[in-house]
Amino acid sequence: MIEILHAGLLTTVQDRGRPGYRHLGVSLGGAADGDGLRLANLLVDNDADAAALEFTLTGATIRFRRESLVAVCGDIEVECEGDSLPPWRTLRVRRGATLKLGRVFAGARAYLAIAGGIDVPVVLGSRSTDLRGHFGGYKGRALRAGDRVALAPVGTRARQLLARRLHESGRGCIAAPWWVTPPDDLEGDFTFLHLLDATHSRGLDRASIRRATHGEWLVSAASDRMGVRFDGVELAFERPPEMVSAGTTPGTVQLPPDGHPIVLGVDAQTTGGYPRIAHVIAADLPRLMQLRPGHRVQVVRVTREAAAAAWLARQRSLARMGEAIAGRLRSSQ
Repeated sequence: MIEILHAGLLTTVQDRGRPGYRHLGVSLGGAADGDGLRLANLLVDNDADAAALEFTLTGATIRFRRESLVAVCGDIEVECEGDSLPPWRTLRVRRGATLKLGRVFAGARAYLAIAGGIDVPVVLGSRSTDLRGHFGGYKGRALRAGDRVALAPVGTRARQLLARRLHESGRGCIAAPWWVTPPDDLEGDFTFLHLLDATHSRGLDRASIRRATHGEWLVSAASDRMGVRFDGVELAFERPPEMVSAGTTPGTVQLPPDGHPIVLGVDAQTTGGYPRIAHVIAADLPRLMQLRPGHRVQVVRVTREAAAAAWLARQRSLARMGEAIAGRLRSSQ
């Protein structure tokens, strides 16, 4: 079990979400950055979709009621019993020790995976928190100070990893001597998003087509898990289309009447009545959900073939990282 001493801005239980229920009006949900969740879980020998904690902009302070193998993925401050520790690697935490996760320096979110996974009830095939539906996760809400969250049992290898070194060290927590190299998607304050055409792309006026094809957009402070809103760009139609509500998915770029685009996130509604002017490619969705207010984005239109190639390249890269992590864990027993 873990105890939440300080919950941060928004700390939730998330896994890979609820695919297959959108026809019933249930959002996909799950980890905003599915790649970050996947890597954190692999670092503690969990299944890639095990439930973990997601932090937004700031982390939480957590007391461990059992000795645990953990991993923090994200550019975030990590401290255990006064010792600073690096993210993106496997850590062993002593029973009774306190792990403090501070500011997220780059990107908007970070993840804490714990060997065995977070043990909350499965709702519609997932342990993830649906904040708008108030179900799943821990009581259907963000975590608060004083919450005690159960952990699932761990396997033999997870119990053995780094255990001897922790006991010999006498410290509250130790880090493995190896790590994974984090993605460089969000280095600096400028990044790329690659877009596909959508139903209403061609209805934009000429100036808007240029801004929506190779323009620079600025992330708004009004962004959240439901959608990333953009300032610094205004788009308009030659003639506003006649609209009826239609299906949407994470990555759909909608254009509301104020002309400021909204890119739907993992908690997006299943239907919407705003025009759909583009769609963020699947390979860029984790990057999209890591954008923080004030981040500048260069949008670039690409072909479906290029989008498929980018997705395959990202999956191959993650698979190689997974194989490398598995090899390191075997050698660390």
